[in-house]
Amino acid sequence: MAARGETGWQGRHTISPRFRRYVAFALLAMVANLAVQELVVRGWPAAPLLVAIAAGTAAGFAIKYLLDKLWVFDDAFTGYRQEASKIALYGLFSVGTTLIFWATELAFWMVWQTAAAKYAGAVLGLALGYVIKFRLDRRFVFRAARS
Repeated sequence: MAARGETGWQGRHTISPRFRRYVAFALLAMVANLAVQELVVRGWPAAPLLVAIAAGTAAGFAIKYLLDKLWVFDDAFTGYRQEASKIALYGLFSVGTTLIFWATELAFWMVWQTAAAKYAGAVLGLALGYVIKFRLDRRFVFRAARS
């Protein structure tokens, strides 16, 4: 077994450039989501809030999917049917990990009932969700791109 600081131990616990890009693109998608929401609110003031949220979510999802596909997992286009399957599975995993995020945030709120606890739960839930989502996407959505 490699000692702490030696290549073997360090190699198993470093953050890969692929995962770094995944996180950076998640932040970019979040910004895009909020920007589109703001554009809808300003451009169509009478629109219901759900319209802005839906537009922002769609924009963030599309941007994140394309960035992950092309720059994180180097996934080639293999046909419309296969691409539709990938998008559906990617979306399903997005919903599942969002539920993890919400559950963690709510659990922290229910236990400690403070804003700080709620936000700590949100950060923990987001981090956990993104790690799980990265692994699910790598294993099941963009599996042909793994090397």
